[in-house]
Amino acid sequence: MSFTSLNPATGQVIANVSAHGSDAVEDALVRATATYAIHQYDSFATRGAWFEELAALIERREETLATLIVSEVGKPIRQARGEVRKCASACRFYAAHAEAFLANESVQTEARTSYVAFDPLGTILAIMPWNFPFWQLFRFAAPALMAGNVAILKHAPNVPRCAEAIAALFREAGFPAGFMQNLYVDHETVAGLIADPRIQAVTLTGSGRAGRAVAALAGRA
Repeated sequence: MSFTSLNPATGQVIANVSAHGSDAVEDALVRATATYAIHQYDSFATRGAWFEELAALIERREETLATLIVSEVGKPIRQARGEVRKCASACRFYAAHAEAFLANESVQTEARTSYVAFDPLGTILAIMPWNFPFWQLFRFAAPALMAGNVAILKHAPNVPRCAEAIAALFREAGFPAGFMQNLYVDHETVAGLIADPRIQAVTLTGSGRAGRAVAALAGRA
């Protein structure tokens, strides 16, 4: 199976990307699990510094990233620029506020001290749609990774170059290799990922048949 980057305005095929095989999928799971085991204990300041660098990198690449969005999705360049800026803004917002959002909450009990703690889950599979190829991922990734989770991205099949650009941005910003990984996989492989115990949660942006299918798969996991 391959994933095709097709310019919707011209019909031109920009690129064909081969699906990742089972070995690559296993490597991604192993890398994500190892990264989480080490970096779940990083401070909010450490993660925040990575996200600040990511925001700055996105802003420097605004025109390049916006042009990439246009080429695969076909939206007006003005809207694509706005999408890119919004991603940088989300990175900065959660870098600044995640620690306060996730602070322990004291509760009254018979014990001397009681509180509610918000702990990370582990590796999250992110199944993303095509229409906002950057924003839909970043609106999940900024809060979830600031909380200490790691992610594997399964993007829509018609935006493979956006998917890889996102993963490359995280690497270039200084995130450890297993924090955000991109996989090109088919639906059968996604079902296996959802069932894998190393995937602790799934985030899906979609509706209708796709949403029901993921819910059914999760119920069998």
